[in-house]
Amino acid sequence: MNMHDRDMPLSRPSRRKVLGGLGLTFAFALTAQETLAQQAAAPPPPPAKPLGPGDVNAWVNIHPSGRITIMAPVPEMGQATNTSLPLIIAEEMDADWSKVRVETAPIHAAYDHPIFRSQFVVASLSTRAYFQPLRIAGAQARRVLMMAAADFWKVPLAEVTTNNGIVEHKKSSRRLAYGEVAAFAKMPSALPQIKPEELKPVSQFRLIGKDVARVDVEKKARGTETYAIDQQVPGLVYGTVARAPVMDSVPTIQNASELLGRKGILAVLAVPQGVGIVGNRIEDVFAARQALKVSWSQVKGSGYDSEKGLQEFLADARNMEKTAVVGRKTGEAVDAMKTAARMISGEYSTDYAYHAQMEPLSCVASVTANGVDVWTGTQWPTKARDEAAKIAGVTPDKVNVRMMPMGGGYGRRAHIEYVTEAVALSKAVGKPVKMIASREDDVANAHCRPMTAHRIDVGLDPAGKILAWRHRLAADLVVPNLYGMARLDAQKGVDHIVMAHADVPYYDVGSHLAEHIYEDRGVRTAAWRGIGAGPNAFAVEGMIDELAVALGKDPLAYRLEILKNPRAKAVVEKAAAMAEWSRKRDGAVLGLAFSRLGIPQLGESMAATVVEVALDRSSGAVNVRRMWCAADVGLPIQPRNIRQQVEGSLIWGLSSALKERITFRNGAVVQSNFTDYEVLRASEVPEITVEVMRSGDIPLPVGELGLGTVIPAISNAVASMTGKRLRNAPFTKERVKATLAV
Repeated sequence: MNMHDRDMPLSRPSRRKVLGGLGLTFAFALTAQETLAQQAAAPPPPPAKPLGPGDVNAWVNIHPSGRITIMAPVPEMGQATNTSLPLIIAEEMDADWSKVRVETAPIHAAYDHPIFRSQFVVASLSTRAYFQPLRIAGAQARRVLMMAAADFWKVPLAEVTTNNGIVEHKKSSRRLAYGEVAAFAKMPSALPQIKPEELKPVSQFRLIGKDVARVDVEKKARGTETYAIDQQVPGLVYGTVARAPVMDSVPTIQNASELLGRKGILAVLAVPQGVGIVGNRIEDVFAARQALKVSWSQVKGSGYDSEKGLQEFLADARNMEKTAVVGRKTGEAVDAMKTAARMISGEYSTDYAYHAQMEPLSCVASVTANGVDVWTGTQWPTKARDEAAKIAGVTPDKVNVRMMPMGGGYGRRAHIEYVTEAVALSKAVGKPVKMIASREDDVANAHCRPMTAHRIDVGLDPAGKILAWRHRLAADLVVPNLYGMARLDAQKGVDHIVMAHADVPYYDVGSHLAEHIYEDRGVRTAAWRGIGAGPNAFAVEGMIDELAVALGKDPLAYRLEILKNPRAKAVVEKAAAMAEWSRKRDGAVLGLAFSRLGIPQLGESMAATVVEVALDRSSGAVNVRRMWCAADVGLPIQPRNIRQQVEGSLIWGLSSALKERITFRNGAVVQSNFTDYEVLRASEVPEITVEVMRSGDIPLPVGELGLGTVIPAISNAVASMTGKRLRNAPFTKERVKATLAV
């Protein structure tokens, strides 16, 4: 049975029942109590002793037929973790990949992300965090098979080895397939302890580093993959929620009786943050949603105008007396500024942006006397389960969340209000409910990438060396909206999502200060693909380019001069070589930018991108003809998929650079659909070349890597061509023409 099968019964099959109850099941509990620093400094401790046979925490099941089932611990949203993570286990257990099938793991502490301590997929950290624990899990499975075979053959364990799903005793030329061993093997009372040095040498990998086909491609290509929006269960009705246009606003429904009189409408009721409508057909529900008359209470954000807000953000970034939280600091930049022989300053800004995920928010929920069943695609399954339990008034163990693939996440599906809404509607009507948000309601309820305004001041000594760098960032908060105020307080006020990449650790900078001026305008915010890289790398890499111009140096040569990190230099040099930096273009110029992704304690991937840009001065249209990106990802798990992920992040970055913009008027989102929230079309995608570079034996983050390089590279190219710098992204035609006219 596939966990994503349509018309799945509402009963809760056990892990053993799902797997048929035969064969050898290995249970591993990942230790998830390490701090980031501890994990970076040392290998993780041995896995804990497995729980009892009735617990749902198995990683590997080997059926006597030879079929191997490996669990993928986090949901799939296009990043291919449902291939790469099981591949790590298969590599270490020396499995025959052709016999492996993958299932998405249920919610259980055994599968918790080693950093986030829950099942949570965000920030491109899944492969990096699970890598070592899953290697140990695979090695333990292999060792148990070898022990069972050695005991069966009555030979020393040291004489037994494995090869692509076969256990071998070469001295006697005996061989047993893994399935054959599984038929008689018994789990030891305690799993063998695997030391890091006992893991397979990277040089012997057969699967990792090869272009292994993704397990989800066939279904997606054939259109047979089942998403939450497709899910059907017996007795299903449909619902939608008209959410408050302004966060925390409370509804007053004016025509509930009229809507309830419509054919097929079952309920009209207030739910948290909106009005829910339930009916027998989705067409009836959406029609009633259009006819809904509702007034909303006035709250803090009700009068917000983002056009005026941007000017206020910029004014706050310039005002050195404005209170700010120190987000990043090395040395004493303010004092060092006083000794500078020369000061260079620059300002940059970015608008709010919508996630624009392909699949609208959707969830199927069924609340019964026995508990809650949920079918959904979410980046945070553990939180979805726990919040569903609160709404239904049951304990979390009474909630069964079937994790389904997502038609795009990008940080939006880290917020799970669409799950709690579905649960609330099902509880109210006593039936299974499929909650679907229309595209218009999804845009109106956009959990935006924050708007940002940046002021960077750089102090140079007489020789042009950077003495001090001060970056003041005015932006909305994100951490409280995602994790709560307690998390922000625990981080001493530092919003790590907003401040990501607002520093210059790889450049030769004497002292550095990055500050966050809180801008609380009542806007729903969220992590957005690349976290802070889009806005912050724009400002940082634009400023590096400005310094090169001010010092009369080539932007490439200047970066190579001040980059201290060999890996950073290598990606910049590689991207420049790919683009033939010194070659003149007909009617176009090149722009360059560098960025990185990850957490310093765990290691960061690095990328550099060169763009070839042409400009229509009369219309203001920016035409990106080609893009070249060099990406250092440490150890590439699946090179072809990595190229595809980087290409995707570059296209995403290009769309945000040229088109994507959310505006607010009277506290509400102005845009409504892809007609007025434009995204890059396929016909507008330039030729893209990506080179994947290896620099170590640990995989580093990939999915968002290229994004931070795109906006600054385009701005730098236009500045090289015109002498005028684009400072406010997206670079709409109107903004480009206004910049050129100054």
